[in-house]
Amino acid sequence: MFHKVLVANRGAVAARVLRALKSLGIRTVAVYSEADADLPYLAMADEAHAIGAADARSSYLNQDVLLDVIRRTGADGVHPGYGFLSENADFAERVVAAGAGFIGPSPRWIAAMGHKTRARDLMATHGMPMGSSSELLDEDEQRTLAQAARVGFPVLVKPAGGGGGIGMLPARDGAELLKAVAQARSLAQRSFGNAELYLERLIERPRHVEFQILADRHGNVRHLFERDCSVQRRHQKVIEEAGAPRIPRVQLDQAAENISGILAGLGYDVIGTVETLYDGQSGFHFLEMNTRLQVEHAVTEEVTGIDLVASQVRLAWGERLDQVLPQEVALHGHAIEARIYAEDPVKFFPSPGVLKTLRLPAGEGIRVETGYAEGARVTPYYDPMIAKVIARGASRAEAISRLREGLAATVVEGVKTNIPFVQRVLSSPEFVAGDVHTGLGGEVLARARTEAAAEAVA
Repeated sequence: MFHKVLVANRGAVAARVLRALKSLGIRTVAVYSEADADLPYLAMADEAHAIGAADARSSYLNQDVLLDVIRRTGADGVHPGYGFLSENADFAERVVAAGAGFIGPSPRWIAAMGHKTRARDLMATHGMPMGSSSELLDEDEQRTLAQAARVGFPVLVKPAGGGGGIGMLPARDGAELLKAVAQARSLAQRSFGNAELYLERLIERPRHVEFQILADRHGNVRHLFERDCSVQRRHQKVIEEAGAPRIPRVQLDQAAENISGILAGLGYDVIGTVETLYDGQSGFHFLEMNTRLQVEHAVTEEVTGIDLVASQVRLAWGERLDQVLPQEVALHGHAIEARIYAEDPVKFFPSPGVLKTLRLPAGEGIRVETGYAEGARVTPYYDPMIAKVIARGASRAEAISRLREGLAATVVEGVKTNIPFVQRVLSSPEFVAGDVHTGLGGEVLARARTEAAAEAVA
């Protein structure tokens, strides 16, 4: 097993990985920027090293600095967490060249799945259902319009080299499309260093369902069921749950087995998540594959009893799946996760500041993941997520009730949070009934604004 692992991430992500490494008896190395020097995750590591200024490009995205820490500490493994360099094939290759193991898929799979259109072509060739999409767009407006006509309006403009909802813009006609392409191209270049775009047919009110995959380096692949991530704002996930409500279990299991078979045939390894869009008429359509641990992995852990991070480490070391997983893995109960952000609950702008009060929930069926403590500062340099609150129950109704109670008991002072928005969604009749879709968050927010306006007039 790895002797010493460097965690190339920060905050709650680093804390989660450090906890798993400790459970495996592995020595740990944490890294931190100037902005993170006082965060509690550093005390969890056997050693911690400063890596630069607050700006991520000077610290957590600085490959040369991270590789220097690997050499100086003698780390024989690197866990990238999620975000930052977790899906950077160049970094994975440089880690391996430095004599350490990259705790994630092989670099070739990170590269293959990181480019959205090439990943779609690869998965389609091996039998993965696809929605209608275009080739890469060039600068010619007439060819762009022709591709949109072939895909069929409405369309979604998407960056080929990045994710996270950045640069994803809808268009319902030609004029709107050309404006969206120009805007998305600029966003993609600034965010990913890659301005390539393509089009997908825009499915109205779809479900966003993803399938968790574990694989060894001996040709074996297994799934750990699905997560429903339909509740979003600006294409960013806010509430995730396992399993997916109101989709027949036979459909979910068939899709999961099909995906596992495709990835086994390809020779995929270690960990990944296949994201799909679902509608009741046409089923599951491939969206993308994330070659890393997901933010929302905790809900899968809660309903399967499998530690995904520890499994990822063991598989990256070279253990076989039958050594890592029990012969049978089943779903037990239901789990729902809410992401708590330091942001305005209506406009969703980040709300940096000092956490003057931070009281997070506890109790039966409640799990919290955070990288902050009271008195810490949420800076504008990184993702403003303060914590994830996960609730597990014997039923979905019980999980919803526990999550609502947990959020009601959460006290955050010093910054604004999105808790009011999350609570509105959790109490909405649509969510309670399991009638979720990617537009539900926007619909709930629109209702809240209408109600507030009516109260103001009254």
